[in-house]
Amino acid sequence: METKNKTSHRYELDDDDRIRIIDIFFEEVVAKLKKMGARIGSLNCDFAGEQYSNWNVLFKSTGSDFEIVAFEYDEDSYGFSLDP
Repeated sequence: METKNKTSHRYELDDDDRIRIIDIFFEEVVAKLKKMGARIGSLNCDFAGEQYSNWNVLFKSTGSDFEIVAFEYDEDSYGFSLDP
């Protein structure tokens, strides 16, 4: 039986990948962005796992919450900690 390699095509995320990144973004990252006073930006997706380390999420604030605007592939992207 052949198994699917997640993010096997490096320039596309499937629906499961997007859902995973979105869920973790809202569960773990949004509170940190609010603490930092972030309003708009781009963040490496390695917070969702190393397999997403070449992906960025573009976000913006919407009132008291955030919205993901787009996903962007970038071979030169790298993550950093949002923890103080």
